[in-house]
Amino acid sequence: MNNKLYVGNLNFAVTQQDLSDHFMGAGTVLEAIVVTDRGTGDSRGFGFVTMSSENEALSAIEQLNGKELLGREATIKLALERERRPDRSFDDRRGRDSGGYRGNREGGGGGFRGQTGGDSRDGDHGGSSRRGEGHGRRGGNRGGGGYRSS
Repeated sequence: MNNKLYVGNLNFAVTQQDLSDHFMGAGTVLEAIVVTDRGTGDSRGFGFVTMSSENEALSAIEQLNGKELLGREATIKLALERERRPDRSFDDRRGRDSGGYRGNREGGGGGFRGQTGGDSRDGDHGGSSRRGEGHGRRGGNRGGGGYRSS
């Protein structure tokens, strides 16, 4: 027995009471739900209505599908059974990389590479290969050069 209806294309201002009232003419409404976004609480534009029998549900589809509800034509269909989703475990990664700290990995990040010579586009921050020249971290032409690995 399928007495649950999907109601789509709802105006975002429709409340559960509006939905229930709209379906009362077609039979006894057991439950009316407007689906909302978990984060914001705003309507997602669809909902579900459970009628007391399958005959009343079919009658509601005939009478109300395409009829206006707060300025929009509602789409009404028999609701499909919800597919069983696999349980989500936070411990079972199923081979996927879950982000976060991943231990001692090499590469990336840029910065000091222990090289001498070259310019800053090479990523060594050293400037010139001769001591005391170049821009380095201290800047200017005062000694100190740049970072070196020696």
